[in-house]
This record gives sequence, structure tokens and C-alpha cells, in this order.
Amino acid sequence: MSENQALQRLKLPGSLGGRLLLFIGMAILLVAVLQGVFAYRNALAQTDTLFDYQMQQTAFALRAGLPVDAKGRPQGTPPEDENNEFIVQVWTNEGLRIFESALGDALPQMAVLGFADVPARGTTYRVFSLQTRSQVIQIAQDMRVRQILAREAAWRSLLPVVLLLPLLALAVWWVIRHSLTPVQRVRRELAMRQPQDLAPVAEHDLPDEMRPLVEELNSLLQRVRQAFEAQQNFVADAAHELRSPLAALQLQLQLLRKATDSSERESAQARLAQGIERAGRLVEQLLALARQEASPQTENARLADLRVLVEQALADAAPAAQAKGLDMGLSEDPQQQSAFSVAADAEALAVLLRNLLDNAIKYVPAGGRVDVGWLQDEHGRALVVEDSGPGIAPAERQRVLQRFVRGQGAGGMAGGSGLGLAIAQSIAQSSGAQLWLDESPQLGGLRVRVLWPQS
Repeated sequence: MSENQALQRLKLPGSLGGRLLLFIGMAILLVAVLQGVFAYRNALAQTDTLFDYQMQQTAFALRAGLPVDAKGRPQGTPPEDENNEFIVQVWTNEGLRIFESALGDALPQMAVLGFADVPARGTTYRVFSLQTRSQVIQIAQDMRVRQILAREAAWRSLLPVVLLLPLLALAVWWVIRHSLTPVQRVRRELAMRQPQDLAPVAEHDLPDEMRPLVEELNSLLQRVRQAFEAQQNFVADAAHELRSPLAALQLQLQLLRKATDSSERESAQARLAQGIERAGRLVEQLLALARQEASPQTENARLADLRVLVEQALADAAPAAQAKGLDMGLSEDPQQQSAFSVAADAEALAVLLRNLLDNAIKYVPAGGRVDVGWLQDEHGRALVVEDSGPGIAPAERQRVLQRFVRGQGAGGMAGGSGLGLAIAQSIAQSSGAQLWLDESPQLGGLRVRVLWPQS
């Protein structure tokens, strides 16, 4: 059963203020009922103690055999009111009743000394019996009298609470309404916003219970704003970068149409095929970067074996490396022989490796060398890709990690799009790693390290 169905079945108010008012009202009512019950029980206990003591004192006053008064009652007995609160009976030790008050015949003769509860005439009497040398004295009282007095005392203690309930409910309603003012302010602020307004919600004057919610909302708005900005920048950069390849394709198509002989036609077709290949590779990289930035891989993180991924990436890149005459394979450095596994998305790491190897194939001159290995030191564990190419100047190493940025001379040498390292950087960050560029101490070219720091 969903929460909404449960609320409908219970018929609870939908607003938080209504629920608080209902629950607090029910709590106040429950406390009032409990107070009435406890007051009744306390008053009944006090009444029992008082009347039991009074019955004892009456019996003790009669044990000396005092003479009767003008009405025929033993002197010292309490007066009988219209409710006949006390019933007095006096018996001789031989069982002869020598005195009884009004309704005295309602009680049976009993020899149980002390206090006892005796049922008679459809009710219960509290009876105290005292035996002297010559007689038995019984003082009785209807228990309903005590219960009536206890109820009256309980009602008198509960009456102020009942009279103050409307005022208390009004005070509770005002406190709830005043306490929920920040909630209403945040609701109005969000309701008046335009879809593109992703500024943080003001956090001043918020209660401690609501502040974490607003902080998380502001954090979400910040992430959404960053995603929108990245999307806008990506669309603008992609449109700018696609403009040149498309213009080049149109130009090559025009040259193909104007070719007068077979050699010019074949040359134009070759250039057109190369242009289409570069445009296709650019579109593929753009889509890979868009997927990477749209869905971080931390949600798909599993233990990935880097040796398996590297061997597969080298096998996929082998034809292109062989066509250029490159020596591409696993590093022979002893320090880079032990592979390891990392908690990351294997497919994303495969894309990272493919981009690093594609960059090496494009920029390393024919007959060069590309090594892939692993390194573990005091900084952490790293996947290493190094080559014997021209490398990247230290001043440009951070800049080339940006999208559509090529190193000096790279565009003319290989016709790259400037996305390979940007994609690798994005995947490394989402996998909990860092991408470092420096000079290869073994091969003299570029060394790319994907470093997972020590935890």
C-alpha cells in the first residue's frame, strides 16, 4: 500500500500543519482523559481513606456503650443525611440487635471484624466491624457515595482543562502556522521561479530540521546548473568543431565533381574518404564525451581487471599500429609488470584506453614505440601509456586536457579533433582517478598516467 493510499484510508490532512494540529489535538485530548482517570482514582483513594478513618472513629466512640440521644441513636454517631451515608448497627455478643439506624436491616449480621465489602440491595457497602466485651458494632456506607464524590472531584480538576482547550488549540494553531512560515517562503520562492533560474534558495531563518533539506536542494540545483552549462558549452563547441569538417567535405565534393580525368577523380575520392573518416571519428568522440558527461560511471562501478582491458585494447589497436609501423605492446619495464584491478566501469576504462592509444598512433612518427604498463609507488597505483613521439610541452599539458584543444603542431601532424585527452580526463575523474601528463623517462615522448591515489 502506498503512502497516499494509507493517508486516504486514515483520512489524514494532506498538509503538514493540518497533521501537526490533528496529532497535537489528539495528544492533548488523550492527556486530558488520562488526567481525568488519574484524578478520579486519586480522589477515590483519598475518599476511601477519609471515610474509612471516619467509620473507625465512629465505632471507637460507640464501644463504651454511650446512651442514646433523643432520636434513639447512640450518642456520638454521625448524623444521617438524606443520602443515608452511614448505617449503624449494634449487636450483643448473643446475636441480639440492640440498635440499627435507618436502612440498617439492609445489611446482614456478620462477624468479620475490621473492614469488608459487602454486596447488598444491588450495591456494595463498605462495612467496619468492631467487637467489644458485650457487643459488636458495625458501621457501613454505600460505596456509590464515595464514587460520586470522587467523580465530582475529578470533574472539578478536569473542568479548567476543558474550558481552556479552545484557547490551547488556538495557541497550537498559531505556533504551527508561525513555525511553518519558512516552508511557505521556500515554496513561494520556488513557485515564482522561471525554469532557467537555478540560483540557490536562501537559507536564512530556516529551522534546523529544514536546513539540511534546503542544502541538499541547493546542491541539486548546483549540479543541474553545471550540467546545463556543460551541455550548452558542449553544443556550442560541437557546432563550432563540426563546421570545419563539413565545409571541408563540401569542398572535396566540389573538387570531385570538377575532376576532369581519372587521376584527379581518384585523388579527390581519396581526400573525400579521409574527410568522411575524420568527420565520423569526430562525431564518435563527441557522442562518447556526451555519454560520459551525461551519466557518470560511478553507478556502474565494479572490479575491473586492467590487464584484460589493456590486452583487448592493444588487440583492437594493433592493425592501425602495424599499418604505421609502430611497436605497440606491454611495457618491458620490471616496475610495470604487476597488473591490478580497480573499482570502475570496465566499458568506460576501455574507452579511455582506446582514446589514449588512438592519440599515440596519430602523433607518434612511423617506426616509433608505444608501451602500456602499470606502476605502483607511494602515490598510488597507475595505468601508464607512454610513447616515443614529440610529446607535449609542459606549458600546454593542462590546456590540452580541455575539449577541442590541440597541442601546437598537433593539428597539422595528425588532424586530431582535440577530444581524446578530454574524454580520458572525464572518464578518469568519474572513476576516482587523476590524469597526469609528463615526459616518458624511457621513451622520451609523452607519458600519460591514470593514477588511483592511495586510500
